[in-house]
Amino acid sequence: MPRRHAAEIRIIGIEGIPEVSPGDDLAGLLASALLGQQLELEDGDILVVTSKIVSKAEGRVIAAADREDAITRETVRLVASRPHPGGVTRIVENRQGLVQAAAGVDASNTPDGTILLLPEDPDASARALCAAVRRASGARVGILVSDTLGRAWREGQIDAAIGAAGVLVIDDLRGSTDTFGQTLSVTQAATGDELASATDLVKGKATGMPVALVRGLERLVVETLDTPARALVRDPANDMFRLGSDEAHAQGFTEGYSRGLADARRGHRASARPSRVRLRRRTR
Repeated sequence: MPRRHAAEIRIIGIEGIPEVSPGDDLAGLLASALLGQQLELEDGDILVVTSKIVSKAEGRVIAAADREDAITRETVRLVASRPHPGGVTRIVENRQGLVQAAAGVDASNTPDGTILLLPEDPDASARALCAAVRRASGARVGILVSDTLGRAWREGQIDAAIGAAGVLVIDDLRGSTDTFGQTLSVTQAATGDELASATDLVKGKATGMPVALVRGLERLVVETLDTPARALVRDPANDMFRLGSDEAHAQGFTEGYSRGLADARRGHRASARPSRVRLRRRTR
């Protein structure tokens, strides 16, 4: 049976959310903003919330002077780096499992002299917010936490889902058929990222509007809150682009040198052993 897709969706920017401070009740701020806009949440609605206000509410704010140290602390693995006149750009895998520039440490939309770290666990943040919003509204809604990502081979940035609750972040189409009746074998739509990117057309960095409401995609909203955006992170075993070219070359050189050195040492030990020759007695 073919899947039912929405012929139309609405994306509504949520206005009236004030500057968020550590300890603020995000669910309460959302409820007030929705009320001020005369919007009532319905079953199947999806709220996409920028990670910045989640970080602020969770107190993930530090002094800007600590930026480079913060990037290092948040880094699990260096993917690529490149020097520039102002320093070095580092693309890294951070503690949340995301590959981002500067580990997601951001100086935009935060007061002068401060920078923001990503939420400690964006999926946990999304689950807590989703549970609170569902209790307050009585509606089966979903929550996405979004953040800005660059992309290999493409200029510019997009927003992607880094936290999720109650929303299917992957629409697995494998096993279904296309319009010609051919079975799809690899197609998995990254619906979490598609939603985050689409709502950024309303939210954006310069609008002062950190939340958007998506209406019309009820099929993606489920009862369980356990729909982690972490599922969008590619498994290392299947990642063909795990390192930047310079880093891959350096790693290959190091591993090749170590292997060659080990082989040379084994060869030296073998040549240093006394040879044992068995002499056979000649018989007449």
